[in-house]
Amino acid sequence: MSESTPRPKKVGPSASELEDESQAESTPAPNSGAGAGGEPEPRSRPGEGGPTNGEMMSDSDQLDRLKRECDEFREQALRSRAEFANYQKRAKQQADADRSYAVGSLARDLLDPIDNLERAIEALRASGALGVTAGLDMVQKQMLEILAKHGVEPIPAQGHPFDPNLHDAVLQQPSLEHAVGTVVAELSKGYKIRDRVLRPSKVAVSAKPTAS
Repeated sequence: MSESTPRPKKVGPSASELEDESQAESTPAPNSGAGAGGEPEPRSRPGEGGPTNGEMMSDSDQLDRLKRECDEFREQALRSRAEFANYQKRAKQQADADRSYAVGSLARDLLDPIDNLERAIEALRASGALGVTAGLDMVQKQMLEILAKHGVEPIPAQGHPFDPNLHDAVLQQPSLEHAVGTVVAELSKGYKIRDRVLRPSKVAVSAKPTAS
């Protein structure tokens, strides 16, 4: 048998291997964070971007919050509507009262002339001028009817119990025929417009007679 020729041992890299290594070193490694154009993409900082775990709300929490806001807005709307309705009611009442008592000042100014007319009628009646008295009686009646159309009427006094809201006691008169505190004389007629007093009646009130 012939002996095989031994292969030469490899001492170092071949020329082709050296060339491949030099090309690999000259080629830059790709940047994992590079974007388009080779520039690095900015990294997001902590706290930026979407909501954190503490800021995130579930669907049920958001629904509850919206329901509470809706209830608050509804309550405010109802309260505002009730306040406006009360304002309208007060304004209407005030307007009605103003119309009802609008003639109060004029009626009050006419009371003294009506009193003077009544005194003149009584004087003429006492003198026997019945023709003139009848005409003045008619005028006085018409004036009182006009005032009554606007709610102005005389205040009852004679024979009624004394009422400090309606009567002005000028003097006390001892009387055995009337109960104490009864109006026994009307010195000046009083008038009222509906439930308001234009002028109180000036009256004399009965008192208990003193023992002799």
